[in-house]
Amino acid sequence: MNTYFNADLHCHSVVSDGTLTPEELAARAKSNGVELWALTDHDEISGQHRAAAAARSLGLAYLTGTEISVTFVNNTVHIVGLGFDPDHPALTQGLAATRGGRGQRAREMAAQLEQVGIPGAYEGALQFVGNPELISRTHFARFLVETKVCRDTSEVFRKYLVEGKPGYVPHRWAALGDAVRWITEADGVAVIAHPARYKFTATEEYALFSEFKAHGGTGVEVVTGSHSAAEYVTYAAMAQEFGLAASRGSDFHSPDESHTDLGALPLLPGHLTPIWETLAHRVQPAA
Repeated sequence: MNTYFNADLHCHSVVSDGTLTPEELAARAKSNGVELWALTDHDEISGQHRAAAAARSLGLAYLTGTEISVTFVNNTVHIVGLGFDPDHPALTQGLAATRGGRGQRAREMAAQLEQVGIPGAYEGALQFVGNPELISRTHFARFLVETKVCRDTSEVFRKYLVEGKPGYVPHRWAALGDAVRWITEADGVAVIAHPARYKFTATEEYALFSEFKAHGGTGVEVVTGSHSAAEYVTYAAMAQEFGLAASRGSDFHSPDESHTDLGALPLLPGHLTPIWETLAHRVQPAA
């Protein structure tokens, strides 16, 4: 397995805020030519055994995955875990604690929307939730589109649910060091997800990478659905500067919402160390 390899190590199912089941995602990945796949639901690993079984039945190599929400410098950052033991208590307990605050946050979001003339948002968002513990802004966005408050989710996130707009409620997530520790104690590796999405200053971004590396982090997503071609170059350089392996993942959520399909990204730049080379012992082989 080298960089010239169609690995997609970041996507979401109905277990968190995607619209397809783990089995449907496995089939889509296989049909799109993915050679190594990981399901990375937000703060949740209950879909892992289903995803692994579906991949195995299709002859698709698989890595366990999750995407953990972290608070860093008062911003939400996502850390992807790959190749871990999905039954390890440190990880399962840590994720359960992280999920715990989402319900109250969702009710506060709905209350704000009601104040601007949008009633029933909590109940409406629940209609789009496969796992009520993981109700999120994405589910509220789907409700706002379904009820024609907004034309699409892009309009939602211009007018609502973001800082300074109705429906925005911050949440304090896990600490960076805790998230990395949960993953590594479960024999996995930690990866900074889509770093270009965070609105950090250069100093803050350097601090994120430095602290992540100091806590035992292993990789960074270089090629991902929300990065531009120029950002591939930027984060390839960051990976080399910090001695991090490079990951690749579409961040696919839905056929109707995602800009990048499973397996459709450019390959990693050839001069980088792919994250899957550090995880060869944890890949669940194709049947």
